[in-house]
Amino acid sequence: MTETWNAQMENLGAFIRSKRKLANLSLRQLAERTSLSNPYLSQIERGLHQPSVRVLKLLSGALNVSAETLLTQAGLLDAAAGDLAGEHEASAADVELAITADSRLADEQKAALLAVYHSMLRD
Repeated sequence: MTETWNAQMENLGAFIRSKRKLANLSLRQLAERTSLSNPYLSQIERGLHQPSVRVLKLLSGALNVSAETLLTQAGLLDAAAGDLAGEHEASAADVELAITADSRLADEQKAALLAVYHSMLRD
């Protein structure tokens, strides 16, 4: 169980780092936007610390990601069951995850795809 949880925290940290870089934010800028410390955010990104729901909410606002997406990444929400998110939210999170996880895409390409995807959801 511990190995699974550690892997989950590492995946969450990588996801947050990816979103931060796609938003062209430095760790310091993200810290300013969330009122969290640089070292604490660094520990989260490296998977060394389990953030609270409050911290995930702060990060979701600063990174323009739904709280449900971060809760799912943290293993606190089952996207398939839709515990807190509706069916559309879970599928949107899946698309975002697929785009950000694709190593064949450059950061600029990921940002462009996410921007197009989000613009289509607003309509």
